[in-house]
Amino acid sequence: MNRFSLLVLFLCSGLNSLANPAERFPTPPDSPIRLFYIQRSSNANTVVYDANLSSSKTLNAKDPVHTYWIRYGERGQKEELTTIQRTLAYGLYTNAINAESNAFEGYFLAYRKRKFVVKLDARGTPIALFPINGKLQILKRVYVSVDESHMMPSVNYIDLYGKDPVTGKDVYERFKP
Repeated sequence: MNRFSLLVLFLCSGLNSLANPAERFPTPPDSPIRLFYIQRSSNANTVVYDANLSSSKTLNAKDPVHTYWIRYGERGQKEELTTIQRTLAYGLYTNAINAESNAFEGYFLAYRKRKFVVKLDARGTPIALFPINGKLQILKRVYVSVDESHMMPSVNYIDLYGKDPVTGKDVYERFKP
């Protein structure tokens, strides 16, 4: 490869990371119980949402989702949310869906406008179905662009990344709350 080709490759890879700021953060390790994770523009620390399964491989009826930090900005350690983080920012409200066995409807306590469903798919894999582009899709990750230039931080936009449950194709939506 000549110098010009290397320069073009380098410049294009830099432009790609600018086009998608979420790509600059570490990806949490794969897990068979992973539902999705949230990353914010302010730092690399990641909020992870895993299915909380019982010994019989069903969702725990009292607490179907386990939410915690991976502190990439520190030593990469796993850490539980504080009470304030769980009740105001990153926590979830979930309630059993009466018409469907072992499925839960819920919403983020910090953003109640979009409800989601947590359940096991036909293969027994935990999934979170979240409205992306007006349709329930399998949510994989969320990126939140935060403006911290004022006394109170505000959200510029939210990027949702997921998969279509029927076709398996990647889906994406950016919205401003």
